[in-house]
Amino acid sequence: MNKKIGIQGIKGSFHHLVAMDYYHKEVEVVEYMSFHELAQKLSAKESDEAVMAIENSIAGSILPNYALIDEYNLSIIGEHYTPVNMNLMALEGQNIQDIKKVFSHPMALLQCKEFFKKHPHIKLIEDVDTAEAAKRISEQQLKKVAAVASPAAAEMYGLEILAREIHTIKSNATRFLVLGTKQREPNGEKLDKASIKFDLKSERGSLVSLLNILRDCYLDMTKIQSLPVIDEPWKYSFFVDVIFERPEDFQKAIDVLKLMTEDLKILGIYKNKLS
Repeated sequence: MNKKIGIQGIKGSFHHLVAMDYYHKEVEVVEYMSFHELAQKLSAKESDEAVMAIENSIAGSILPNYALIDEYNLSIIGEHYTPVNMNLMALEGQNIQDIKKVFSHPMALLQCKEFFKKHPHIKLIEDVDTAEAAKRISEQQLKKVAAVASPAAAEMYGLEILAREIHTIKSNATRFLVLGTKQREPNGEKLDKASIKFDLKSERGSLVSLLNILRDCYLDMTKIQSLPVIDEPWKYSFFVDVIFERPEDFQKAIDVLKLMTEDLKILGIYKNKLS
């Protein structure tokens, strides 16, 4: 039986392409229209694993997704980086001047804002998914309407690409997390990256002291993101990614951090894909 992999969006979306690329084999894709539903259904084991976008090199972090991973006690078991290739697509026989509205995911529109500044006659409308917008245009035969999505979505739903690679920064890439309900066994692979979460009161020097611990234990911090703790004013949760050479260095740091923080949680230990 093929593994069920949850994605945000539908077939032809960037999440779908990442799932196909990451697993390198036949999987059954389970489509969800929101990140919240994806996390909720994975937690309920209606899918075996899932892929979730977490940050873009231009648009930045998708902050609510950090909270979802924590809320549903999901485990990060891998990561995947994919180049962003945004394209303007519509029914055949039209050109850009014919287009009055463009639908796509807000992150996709944000990554193409410089292109659309040159076409002020087009109204940008946020949608739930890049590929779903393309599919709707195809199924409903909507004219004067376009979508921003991947070349795969254009091919899958029979749309014509009016403008290719319209994203502002051509080196643009998105980082995706591979999620499960429990930590995956190493299976001979070197696991040299970890994501942790902890709460820290806003006290003088507390964060600096913690960062010094990471340094002293030979951990290289690659990401830090803070979110306020909703019911406790001026208290913050921190989500931190670190890479390391030796697992014992990571464990030593965790042992010390347990004494310095509240609600320390290891969200996942996995392979660093940029190494």
